[in-house]
Amino acid sequence: MTLPIKRKLTILQGATFRKRWTWKPGGVPMDFTGCKARMQVRAEIGSTVVLLELTTENGGIVLGAEPGTIDLYIPATQTAAISWEGGVFDLEIQYASGPDDVDRLISGSVSVSREVTRV
Repeated sequence: MTLPIKRKLTILQGATFRKRWTWKPGGVPMDFTGCKARMQVRAEIGSTVVLLELTTENGGIVLGAEPGTIDLYIPATQTAAISWEGGVFDLEIQYASGPDDVDRLISGSVSVSREVTRV
C-alpha cells in the first residue's frame, strides 16, 4: 500500500492546464507500462456529482511520457467552461496486472482562479 501524497491544484479558467508529477518510489522512476490512470474532482468527498474527470482514456492523463511521469492536461476551452470554484480530487493508478490492482497516489484540493479576459 502506498500512502497518497497531498497536493493543491489551481486551475486558471480559460487557460490550458498542464501539471506534471514524477513518481520515483525509492528514487527510481516508476514504470507505468500497461497502466491506466483516473482522476475525479468533486465538490466534497461524499458528493455524487463529478465536476471534472481526467483519465488515460480521455487524454486528460498521460503516463510515462518520460520515465515515471504523470501528466495532467485540460484544454483552454474546457477550463473556460468551468462554473465551479473548487473541490477535492484523487488520482489512482490501475496497474497492468488488472482492475483490482490499484493505488491512490495523489489526493488534495482544487481551486479555480476566475478568468477576467474573455473572448
